[in-house]
Amino acid sequence: MEIILSSNSQKPIYEQITSQIKGMIMRGELKSGDPMPSMRGLAKDLHISVITAQHAYEDLQRDGFITTVAGKGTFVAARNKDFIREEQLRIAQEKLYEAARIGRENHIELDRLVGILTMFYEEDE
Repeated sequence: MEIILSSNSQKPIYEQITSQIKGMIMRGELKSGDPMPSMRGLAKDLHISVITAQHAYEDLQRDGFITTVAGKGTFVAARNKDFIREEQLRIAQEKLYEAARIGRENHIELDRLVGILTMFYEEDE
């Protein structure tokens, strides 16, 4: 599991970790039941504090991405495909909201933004 942290990011380190792990799970790089590194192991590998790793794991567990089994460790949780699709849709909506805000602030026509989105969407077909 490769996690890349940026000291230049506006996101706190624990959010960088959670977003990258969520992405790996949603892309299928990490599958249901796959073991996760211990919090101490993650902290050591990433050269961060155990508290930061704990914060990331707590967020991932709260959101249902990982589960901890006492005495056994932490694992990728079983995920519902509909839930994953909804999570991806939520992320897309946030990015589209930002694009719409930029468009409004800079007087970019809606038709032009829709055309750009359509071009990107159909690019790989």
